[in-house]
Amino acid sequence: MSVSVIRPFRLLALGLGAVLTLAACGTGGAGQTAQDSSAPLELWARTTPGGDGEKGMKKLAAAFEAATGQKVEVTAIFDDFETKLSQRAAQKDLPDIVMNDSSQLGTMVGQGIVREVDLSQIKGGDQLLEPAIAAARAADGKTYGVPYSAQAAALLIRKDWRAKAGLPAPATWDQMAALAKAFTTQDPDGNGKADTYGLAVPGSTKRGYASWYFSNFLWAAGGDFIAKQPDGKYKPAMSTPESVAATKWFRDLACTSKVIQPGAATMDTPPTNETFEAGKTGMYVVGPYLMPRFDSSLGKDKYEVVPMPTGPKDSTVLAEGGSVYLMAGSKNEAGQNAFAGYAISAEGQKIGMEGEKAFIVQLPVNKNVDISTVRPDPRWKLYADMYREHGRYAPSIPNWTVVRQSSADTVNALIADCGLDLNAELQKLDSKLGEALGQQGIGAS
Repeated sequence: MSVSVIRPFRLLALGLGAVLTLAACGTGGAGQTAQDSSAPLELWARTTPGGDGEKGMKKLAAAFEAATGQKVEVTAIFDDFETKLSQRAAQKDLPDIVMNDSSQLGTMVGQGIVREVDLSQIKGGDQLLEPAIAAARAADGKTYGVPYSAQAAALLIRKDWRAKAGLPAPATWDQMAALAKAFTTQDPDGNGKADTYGLAVPGSTKRGYASWYFSNFLWAAGGDFIAKQPDGKYKPAMSTPESVAATKWFRDLACTSKVIQPGAATMDTPPTNETFEAGKTGMYVVGPYLMPRFDSSLGKDKYEVVPMPTGPKDSTVLAEGGSVYLMAGSKNEAGQNAFAGYAISAEGQKIGMEGEKAFIVQLPVNKNVDISTVRPDPRWKLYADMYREHGRYAPSIPNWTVVRQSSADTVNALIADCGLDLNAELQKLDSKLGEALGQQGIGAS
């Protein structure tokens, strides 16, 4: 989850009346008149006001204005973003553009607050990477977003700790578990205290973090949260042999070998990040967005970035990204399209990647942009390769949030209470997932 815009969260549901009237009655941002390009486009970004994400968004908006003459007003909102967006929707006065997490596609489509996108009408739409395009397609097969940034996970390791342990960078899960054990038991920081742990885990239920993190292991084991059937519908899959084995392996890190940091079940990403940079944990599965922070706080020479170790099946990792959402009811669709096209252009992608902190493009989605030409640091190329070769997005279903949250509740409980019956809990989870899929109209019989 990027420190700029990308975070999993719940978007509040709109009433049916609002959903039905938004597209017809919306007035767009700032009271625009039809195709009035002199009125600024109103852009909302889910990022911390005053932070690097906002700076990056404003840099991109300024470059777009310089290139086209179209003004853009950027509003950064982090706290209560979904509530404020729902309020604007109820007022039939949505912003023109929202830049938000790709995983929120299904929820936003279900609420009727985004319009369908014809990529042939977006300049450069034919230059997008196919995985990014697929993530912008909803369950109905239509496209409702324009991806502008991508990311995937890799493994960060305390390089100095690994050298002291005399072990190789892990290529398999067994090697990863062995390295985690060494980091936990061999006093890698040399302070004479048993206060280090092998793997940093954000295991909180908040925003589904436990499930979000665990997906990197579940999929690499051949398991799944829900499994798509030949008819396009889904079945719960957390009690399959592959999913059970993956969950047991992950739980054993907390309950048997005890190589996960204490309190992981209550931690979301901010405190988990701190355990790695404070020298309390030695490995962390995470996206590229934390490298600038760790380079500064920990030191670039103290850690390394390596591909995710291969699981029982393969090296699949969670892929995520951000999309430009063209909001329903805007009176300046041409301006919306032009901004989306600029964001995915080679120029826009490079501007979005420039800088050490205030950047908004993690990995380019334009297939003609080589990240190495903008960021020669080979760690970024490694992340780009992980995305292109091993990245997998969450499925585009009407409401992925409920699947992520339900599975996070179970994974969290299993690492917090080592006495729980794992198989029974996963069977209960499948029952919940089955109900959720049925309510969304996509449950397989």
